[in-house]
Amino acid sequence: FDVVHTHLPTPWSADWSAIISKIKKKPLIVTYHNDITGSGIAKYIAKFYNSTSLKFLLNRADKIIITQPKYIDSSPYLKSYENKIVVIPNGVDVTKFKPIEVDKSDKNTIFFLSLLDEFHRYKGLNYLLSALEIVKKEISDVKLIIGGEGKLMSEYQDMANSLGLKDNIEFHGFIFPDEKIVEYYNRCDVFVLPSISSTQEGFGIVLLEALACGTPVISTEIVGVAEDVEKNNAGIIVPSKNPEALADAMIEILNDEDMAKKMGENGRRLVEEKYTWEQIAEITEKVYEGLLLLSKL
Repeated sequence: FDVVHTHLPTPWSADWSAIISKIKKKPLIVTYHNDITGSGIAKYIAKFYNSTSLKFLLNRADKIIITQPKYIDSSPYLKSYENKIVVIPNGVDVTKFKPIEVDKSDKNTIFFLSLLDEFHRYKGLNYLLSALEIVKKEISDVKLIIGGEGKLMSEYQDMANSLGLKDNIEFHGFIFPDEKIVEYYNRCDVFVLPSISSTQEGFGIVLLEALACGTPVISTEIVGVAEDVEKNNAGIIVPSKNPEALADAMIEILNDEDMAKKMGENGRRLVEEKYTWEQIAEITEKVYEGLLLLSKL
């Protein structure tokens, strides 16, 4: 092999890659998806790792790939390595995630997809539930479909019931394979990702999947693809931790079919022009080639 390319957050397995690259005298690339964090005992393990092994790994890296430029400032660990950072976004398989013919008889349908565990609390589902309570006052038959399972499912179910949303929310559990997820993206009227942590939400690849399927999206400003979504009118971007703004965005899209259709078309075009895996691979190859050229000097 000519180059070692590893990914974070995969603590310690990524560090072995750094050791191998040093022994073999090969260039090392680290793709830094998001900070390593945790709660409880995991918080202390993450703190220890970030103050020891992570420093070794980032110092050893010849290039550090991040998926969005804002991460240089939002991560407490990257700023001092700015000179070796290159931005390469995530991609999506546009031959798999695409518009398809589905039954869309259910109107005013919102889709949310994530693991429902403590680590993924940053996805902001509790804010989406609070926003849905507001939406229901104007669109009584609104329906939120939640894909995913985890230890927090009962907590979210209790919250939904307490907000009077029992008849407006469906928990569908794990959705697989990808072909099934594609159906969900196509069936819903809007996909929502209300993430609240810029250090944990590295990019938001589910947004790319929804956009590739021609579905308008709503997201918070911290998600990696948010700027392009707004610039290309493929959805609506709102402040994080703001149920009122989230509700207004959902109402706006659900009440305007023509606008939603146009946003979906814009989203598909955006992904085809910028976020296919072929395009991402080409950019990554150039990074490899540049490092190999330097290693021969």
